[in-house]
Amino acid sequence: MISRRSFLTCTSAAALTGCQMPQSMPPSQRVTNGPFLLGIDMLAARGFDLLRGRRVGLITNHTAYTSRGEMTRVAMQRALGPGLVALYGPEHGIYGHVPAGKHIATQRDRVTGVIVHSLYGPTRKPTPQQLAGIDTLVFDVQDIGARSYTYISTMAVAMEAAAEQGKEFVVLDRPNPMGGWRVEGPSVEARWKSFVSQLPIPYVHGMTVGELAMMTAAQGWIGRAPRLTVVKMQGWNRGMTWGQTGLRWHATSPNIPHATSPLYYVATGILGGAAAVDVGIGTENPFGYAGGSGVSAQSMLAACHRFGMSGVRFSAYSSRGFGGVRLSIDPQAQADLTALDVLMLEALNRLSGGRTVARMSGDKLNLFHKVYGSEALYQSLRRGAPVSRLIDGWQGNVQSFRAARQKHLMYA
Repeated sequence: MISRRSFLTCTSAAALTGCQMPQSMPPSQRVTNGPFLLGIDMLAARGFDLLRGRRVGLITNHTAYTSRGEMTRVAMQRALGPGLVALYGPEHGIYGHVPAGKHIATQRDRVTGVIVHSLYGPTRKPTPQQLAGIDTLVFDVQDIGARSYTYISTMAVAMEAAAEQGKEFVVLDRPNPMGGWRVEGPSVEARWKSFVSQLPIPYVHGMTVGELAMMTAAQGWIGRAPRLTVVKMQGWNRGMTWGQTGLRWHATSPNIPHATSPLYYVATGILGGAAAVDVGIGTENPFGYAGGSGVSAQSMLAACHRFGMSGVRFSAYSSRGFGGVRLSIDPQAQADLTALDVLMLEALNRLSGGRTVARMSGDKLNLFHKVYGSEALYQSLRRGAPVSRLIDGWQGNVQSFRAARQKHLMYA
């Protein structure tokens, strides 16, 4: 059952249309000047009333702070005392320093002293034993807005686990750092559902975690839906990117260090799964490069200039035998960044004589399919078919998703 209490519903006439404004409204006209409060701030302002008298488990990590800069788990422990029974950590761990894909052990939090059950180790879905001591499971983690980033996968499987064990589920909402209007890319074929593509949504979904939780429950994307409450933010609207919130950015993982990093993750994240490529991991701007082994930087630069990507600038670079382009993306760029990702991969594959794709095999190729959501991209590149056909094919899915998400949108 989805609980929509008064503090999470829209308070204006826009509520009748799902709190949505016209898709065509320019981002520059959708900036709020009001006070900005996160879901955790709104809950604190109400004296944590949702959680009083409950045994609480909190899915959280190093990204979860109040707007004043206090860790969510510290604020919650101060308010609830022993009522904060357990913590649960997603990929990268509760401190955010563990590299991508590396398993994490259960441990005790050095900040609160509360046990942290790992949700990126032997299990990624909370077990009955891990949930046995709680009544309510709370999610407060900063996401980046891309399907393959695993924090929303953790949320989805935790919602299902909570429902199976009769626990309430509460989402403390946070901004989508890329804003709420960018929707791009393919969805996921059932065969390739995985922890990097847990939900059947476009590669870029343009929703907050709270909105996505509501849609996940309503659409039946999990086996069972819990009693769900989403604590809304105040002062956020769909045109706001992170820089317009006034909040400090906390690196969501080692390779997402900047508030603009999610844009670069979208622009090169799929490409980065290919062979003999460089996306700038280890540089000042991870995912901010698109290069290939033995590729001419000037040839790649010329190819990128032909894409006509509004709001994206390219410059040539060469490093350690790799050649390609360095990207500079305006946070309000109108370019389809997922399309840019696959177009740059196509160009690198062509300029490398096909080696970028030909060298992919085994687990690496399998992960590539999972991230993209199907084998279609790989097969197109192998055949030499234009990826523009794939991009054209996304558009119907993108529009269908925009329509389906409409009733779950909570912000103007």
